Amino acid sequence: MKTLFKTILFIIFSILISPNKVFADNKIRIGLVVPLSGEYAFVGESIIKSVRLALNQINDERIEIVPEDSGANPIDTLRASKKLYTQGIKIIIGPVFNESSRYLDELKEVTFISLTNKIYGNPPNVISAGVNAISQLNTIDKFRKINEIERSIILIPKTDYRKEIDEALKKTELKLKDKFFYDTDPTLLTAQIEKITRYPQRKQNLLDEIKRIEDSNLNNKEKKIENLKKRDTLGGINFDSVIIADFDESLKSVATSLLYTDVSSTRVSYITLNQWFDDSLLKETSLQPLYFPSINKENYESFKSEYKDAYQTNANQLSFLSYDLVGLVYFLIYSNDFNLDENIFYKKNKFKGKIGIFEIDKNVITHQLNFYSIDKEKFIKIF
Repeated sequence: MKTLFKTILFIIFSILISPNKVFADNKIRIGLVVPLSGEYAFVGESIIKSVRLALNQINDERIEIVPEDSGANPIDTLRASKKLYTQGIKIIIGPVFNESSRYLDELKEVTFISLTNKIYGNPPNVISAGVNAISQLNTIDKFRKINEIERSIILIPKTDYRKEIDEALKKTELKLKDKFFYDTDPTLLTAQIEKITRYPQRKQNLLDEIKRIEDSNLNNKEKKIENLKKRDTLGGINFDSVIIADFDESLKSVATSLLYTDVSSTRVSYITLNQWFDDSLLKETSLQPLYFPSINKENYESFKSEYKDAYQTNANQLSFLSYDLVGLVYFLIYSNDFNLDENIFYKKNKFKGKIGIFEIDKNVITHQLNFYSIDKEKFIKIF
């Protein structure tokens, strides 16, 4: 790791003192395919702004980013990519959406670094660079080992995301006690969570125990019955943590159903995925503590401030990721003596960006994430 940091510092120092001596005379042109028209034009515009910030930080005139409008569909993405390819461009950042990559294997000589976090179903020349489920599950596993959490279950919604989690679980060492799938329909959800947590049996256990004591000759049985009636269930559960593979309102619905079945976050560890510091969760005190893997919050806040100062508007997750991808491409090209070779993306390289340390493994970029909790209405960094 120290060698990696020294290498990056050397690169930055070399650029600062003598940029013209380090690089070849010809410009290195990198393509950028993002939506610049239509419903998602705001996404593309935010990415271009982030790319400008990254280029300003690199401060090397020999790097040129060439944008093209991908729209938000695979046909327009292929058209835009072909236009870049005819200009001799063979490295392209983008597309943004997984669906837009569908036909990109037609351009076999081009390497795409997509902002999607999908880890399966991508063409062989598309590298998935988003913060994916593999990275998150690996970080959760680290947290579990540190805290000797051994009986985890995972709850997965019956959506397209189910396949993503299944594929990620195959690529991690995370050992689970069990895996369950649930409907996101609130009218069905609670009954499913009741079954998972054995709520009816635990409820019946309580009623049976109250009846047993009522029929007994025990001393102070009235007091014992009074204490039992303060409870909702009786009997243990067979897991010590629950990983909820969901976010936003659906996450809150699942957690609320767990609370209803007398499985609180003080009894088992609530862990979730896909969190970028959702402030609305700070007010959900009944769900706290809530644990989650994520990007480096301090760097994210710093980037958002820099972005706001430059453009008087707010940054988003994709703009943050695209900033790092420009740095990644630059670092890999430099490490390859400034020669453009698609193989640079398939060598064992680690890169330290604002998100954190990440590396390319085959066609997927994995991130070494941080781990946080939400407790007492605050985000708290654990590691």
